[in-house]
Amino acid sequence: MSEALKFFRSAFGYFSRQNDEKKDKQDENERRVFNLAQRNPDIEIRHLNLSIKGTQILKNINLTIPDKKITCIIGPSGCGKTTLLKSINRLLDNTEGVKIEGSVMVDGENIYDSKTEITHIRKKLGLLSQRPTPLPMSIYDNIAFGVRLQGIRKKKELNAIVEKQLKAAGLWEEVQHRLNAPAAALSIGQQQRLCLARGLAVEPQFILGDEATSALDPVSSKHIEKLFMRLREQYGIILVTHTLRQALRIADHVVFMYLGEVIEEGPAEQLFNHPEHELTKQYLSGEFS
Repeated sequence: MSEALKFFRSAFGYFSRQNDEKKDKQDENERRVFNLAQRNPDIEIRHLNLSIKGTQILKNINLTIPDKKITCIIGPSGCGKTTLLKSINRLLDNTEGVKIEGSVMVDGENIYDSKTEITHIRKKLGLLSQRPTPLPMSIYDNIAFGVRLQGIRKKKELNAIVEKQLKAAGLWEEVQHRLNAPAAALSIGQQQRLCLARGLAVEPQFILGDEATSALDPVSSKHIEKLFMRLREQYGIILVTHTLRQALRIADHVVFMYLGEVIEEGPAEQLFNHPEHELTKQYLSGEFS
């Protein structure tokens, strides 16, 4: 299995069901979730602590990440931004020596509860990584891969999904006549939009982006930013960014981190124009980065 395919299976949590017992367990879990009396569309993080081999990376994180808005996580290198993002869809579970305490509530369900079915959670949280990771197959099959694993097999239905999501990612006009071409033949900017379309195809609630434009040229970066601004009407978007200018351009909500702690968070206009904490003021003024 290629590294890209391994990454996709890990990031989105798609695993073939091996027996009826596993399927029954998932069905029971989904019924439990949908019967919850109240469901909060926001992500609620409470008292989240994370350490790896005894080194504490995240320290008592308490956050509400709003749905249908762009939340940018900013802060200097090594402050825990990417670790926080990965903790939101349990991508650190298999990290050696990891210890996680606290709760992350997604759609009213604590993803760290022992009864939570991880594949069920990851379907709600699409991931766009720093560098695009197209699967070693055609453009068409990259989009259809996840939905096929969900049981959708009819060609007409798959065709509609592929077209819809390529249009959503702003890629349809560029690839509609070469859908059977290998995804690896696309430019890096096109590959990133393809990966976005692939994530959208499984209908997540939130899109997570780990420096999703840092490997792209300025034109491709601008294209992705415009897509995010349009997609926030349908999805919550959480972005880790090292580029303060990007956060200024597109963020609705901002989280500033420093040495594993959330120093300040709130609406972008408020945080950028009227920061309350001295560290936030120093970071925004360029005293450290």
